[in-house]
Amino acid sequence: LLVPIEIVSYLARPISLAVRLFANMMAGHTMLKVFGGFVVALGLFGFAPFVFIIAIYALELIVAVLQAYVFTLLSIVFIGAAIHPEH
Repeated sequence: LLVPIEIVSYLARPISLAVRLFANMMAGHTMLKVFGGFVVALGLFGFAPFVFIIAIYALELIVAVLQAYVFTLLSIVFIGAAIHPEH
């Protein structure tokens, strides 16, 4: 009974990491779409809405890079643990 549970556990870890990475990137894209619509609506107020969108885009880029790094690092750890379980 323990072997199938461990196999499912080793397979579920990278899948859950991929879902988390996708959800974080998708949330950033959705946020940009929503705030981009606000910028179009607030276009009469000059340059300030565009600065806000650029700041949000920079934040999304930082989050995406960080999430990709965490995904890669944890995938390496999980694959290493699956290949060499005694370490």
